[in-house]
Amino acid sequence: MTGHDTGTPFAPHTPEETAAMLDAIGAESVEDLFDVPEPVRFDGEFGIEAHDEQAVRAEFSADLDRTDDLVEFLGRGHYDHYIPSAVEHLADRSEFLTSYTQYQPEVAQGFLQALFEYQSIVVELTGLDVANCSLYDAATALGEAALLAKRVRATDGDVILVPELLRAERRSVLENYVAGTALSVESYAHDDGAADVDAIRERIDADVTMVYAESPTVRGTLDPNLAAIGDLAEEHDALFTLGSDPIALSVLERPALLGADVVVGDASVLGLPASYGTGLGLFATRDEFLRQVPGRLVGASEDADGNRAYTLTLQTREQHIRKERATSNVCTNQAWVALRAAMHAVSLGPEGLVELAQTCIEAPASLASDVDDLSGYSAPVHGRPQFREFLVETDASASAIGDGLREEGFAVHVLDDDRLQLCVTDTNREHAGELVDALEVVR
Repeated sequence: MTGHDTGTPFAPHTPEETAAMLDAIGAESVEDLFDVPEPVRFDGEFGIEAHDEQAVRAEFSADLDRTDDLVEFLGRGHYDHYIPSAVEHLADRSEFLTSYTQYQPEVAQGFLQALFEYQSIVVELTGLDVANCSLYDAATALGEAALLAKRVRATDGDVILVPELLRAERRSVLENYVAGTALSVESYAHDDGAADVDAIRERIDADVTMVYAESPTVRGTLDPNLAAIGDLAEEHDALFTLGSDPIALSVLERPALLGADVVVGDASVLGLPASYGTGLGLFATRDEFLRQVPGRLVGASEDADGNRAYTLTLQTREQHIRKERATSNVCTNQAWVALRAAMHAVSLGPEGLVELAQTCIEAPASLASDVDDLSGYSAPVHGRPQFREFLVETDASASAIGDGLREEGFAVHVLDDDRLQLCVTDTNREHAGELVDALEVVR
């Protein structure tokens, strides 16, 4: 080996080179470059006793056997829909599972075309001009939208307006995204589960660079005020960003017609079961912001023989262009997840997608009606059309009811002292009657 091979394969520095670099930056050791609290520093021992494969399997099986077998009526951003078996089988092909980012178009035409079709589906559903290959989830897509708004807004502004109903986790990610910039996040009130347009009107001024609204909201309500919000945003030269998802968008009015400049959300409602973690960030915007879109875009072109060909036409992250021109440092390989979403959408087709969306409207309406007929319950709390989920007001302790439902084999959200939230889709609606019976038992 040469002198340069005495370090690790990933940082091949000799002791002399390391010493020279430390001297140049005024540090005494490599450890000085890291601020790792002592309690979490690796001391050379994992403290995990070694086991053979059979023992590991037995231990995991024992742990899993202790897991509650509950029928979930959970939602609030994580939704379960039936995934056709064709999606599972096709997506499990080795060329998809082992594929990384499709940098080399000459060997990745099939995957690139699939991603192009995914983008096309998003464009069709939103009515906007451009969609990227995907981000991590809805929260990171919202964060990227805020940064885009700051870059493209014509006048100065540093306030991002979001609904007070915005999930705390999603707001936390947004605030992390804007930390270190001049941007700040403020909330506006809701009115019966939808945006309070008057509250937005009173707050919005030249300081606001982006207004964010959701439909469906985290409570499942469909917001009828989106066009009015879009008008207010346009009047004050702020970007209007709408949060939604592909299933809901198949029956709702296209965001572009409502004045939306950006649409974000989680596209994993197609192609993935509820995982309470892994997502698929949806991001679409207008053509004028094409070069401001984070991540990567797949485009269609022609090869040397004039045949249609696909390639990564725009990569605006710092790895690919000069850092000062990068729009984002997002490094996501959500290609396989986007592939699954596209496969699911295509397998359903336009009519099947609309039918699924109608189920997400009819099933919660039916369940809410049955719950409302029970003594001690009132549903839905909000007098608006609901999508997938709705709130239930209880006369007794909501926490006690939630515990009772768990004993009966059901998992629901307990929001506060007297409110529950129920989510019903095509995968759990067959158990809706059993849930109603359980609610009557535990009240």
